[in-house]
Amino acid sequence: MAPPAASTDWGPIIVAVILFVVLSPGLLFQLPARARVVEFGNMATSAIAILVHAVIFFCLLTIFVVAIGVHVYAA
Repeated sequence: MAPPAASTDWGPIIVAVILFVVLSPGLLFQLPARARVVEFGNMATSAIAILVHAVIFFCLLTIFVVAIGVHVYAA
């Protein structure tokens, strides 16, 4: 299906913003944590946790945008 004329595909932007908020290390969970493998809501982070969350973010964003093809058109 072709997109409507003069519209912008907001799908990748919306998916990226939601994943960025959800996967912020320490907000909902931190993987790996300092004392355990996973900690929930500790509001702390480390360099390795940032790296792990960045890899997870990239993988999920690629799956949602490229493989599934999420599209949101706004006129």
